[in-house]
Amino acid sequence: MKTSRFLLFVSALAIAGGGGYVAGIRGLAPKLSAFLSEPALGGTVTPRPVPTGEIIYYQHPDGLPEYSAKPKTTSDGRPFRGVRESEDISFEPLKANATRAEASSPGDGRKILYYRNPMGLPDTSKVPKKDSMGMDYIPVYEGDEADSSVVKVSLGKLQRTGVKTATAERTVIAREIRVPGTITFDERLVRIVSMRANSFVEDVANVTTGDVLRKGDDLFHFYSKDIAKAGAEYATELRGGGKPDLDVGGALQLRNLGVPEEAISSIARNRAVPRSIPYLSPSDGVVLERRATTGMMAEAGDVLFRIGDTSRMWVIADVPEYDAGSIRKGAPATVRVRTLPGTTFRGVIDLIYPEVQTQTRTAKVRIELPNPDGLLLANMYAEVEIESGAAGPVVAVPNSAVIDTGDRQFVFIDKGDGRFEPRDVSLGMRGEDKTEVTKGVDAGERIVVSANFLLDAESNLNAALDALGTSEAQP
Repeated sequence: MKTSRFLLFVSALAIAGGGGYVAGIRGLAPKLSAFLSEPALGGTVTPRPVPTGEIIYYQHPDGLPEYSAKPKTTSDGRPFRGVRESEDISFEPLKANATRAEASSPGDGRKILYYRNPMGLPDTSKVPKKDSMGMDYIPVYEGDEADSSVVKVSLGKLQRTGVKTATAERTVIAREIRVPGTITFDERLVRIVSMRANSFVEDVANVTTGDVLRKGDDLFHFYSKDIAKAGAEYATELRGGGKPDLDVGGALQLRNLGVPEEAISSIARNRAVPRSIPYLSPSDGVVLERRATTGMMAEAGDVLFRIGDTSRMWVIADVPEYDAGSIRKGAPATVRVRTLPGTTFRGVIDLIYPEVQTQTRTAKVRIELPNPDGLLLANMYAEVEIESGAAGPVVAVPNSAVIDTGDRQFVFIDKGDGRFEPRDVSLGMRGEDKTEVTKGVDAGERIVVSANFLLDAESNLNAALDALGTSEAQP
């Protein structure tokens, strides 16, 4: 008999325990408590208070941690239970969350609009709640949605993520552009030797292409009927008391026929015209071309010699099209030639050619170099370094501060107190370590230069959550 009673007692305990477990899962704890308090079970009758106040949210009918700000039904069609303001018996954790949220709210009395997922998931709630890992949802206050792009980061998180800032400042942006080049003659220093009247060429000097000449060296002698006639008239004029003025009379006529001034002076001294007149080199230089031959008949305009002065040379450099806009006239340039190791030549950009080569998509620039020792030779290969950039100071930020998405460029502005604002910018010259900002940032503003991609991800997340919260708030 005692054994039977013991087994019955154990069975009753098992049934009560199982019922309590089911009641806990189904949210029936209050009903079970009321049932156990019935007089038939030996309990005392405790009247349940009638819920009062407005419905503040809706809870899953089974007591699951699932809430809604408006009426809603479960997947099997059962309506969510309305929770009124006075119902706080079963929601102590929610009250604790609300208390903590109020404690962390700013002192300006702003209203909490909603709560967002602490892990950045697209989930919001109108009431305080926890996520599946027990983390409190983060409150979003009234006024924050108007500046949803601003990223707010705690001091501890700033230190962990390595966010660093720098100051935008006015400075000169410069960087070196390294391009290939070729040494050529200065076109302005190339001389052509030709006759202005039909002449016979005699006694051509023993010089060939590539020989070096000095100004005044004999090139050849020539005889011309027209020149001999003009010279005779000039000699007669002088014997008659005329003055040896090179700008009038027979002297001017000889000059117009291309007779060198030395030959005209010789006629003035001797009062006679020589049988042949020497033609002297007009400048120092290298013989680029020789066509004169002893005994030839040279007609007016025939090229007899071409002489290039090497005291100053050009370097023609090919600059890629995307770098051409950053080069300015007068910019310093450094030239090195492989055949002259250890020797550096310095010059300036003299001309930027107004065209881009269609095949190479490069623009040609010209650099003038002094060459007093004749070390630079035409057609040498050169390595050119050009200092590009603006001539004066501009507003610039470190290169790492700029986030370029392809169709948008922006930086993060440090607003203080862990607040960062993304701001679109217009960029100019890009230097070795700084980039010019033509619009969007003023000198003196602090900008983020490290870990800004993390802030960008946080900013995009905030914008998505704010948009989601706005859509849920709409009826």
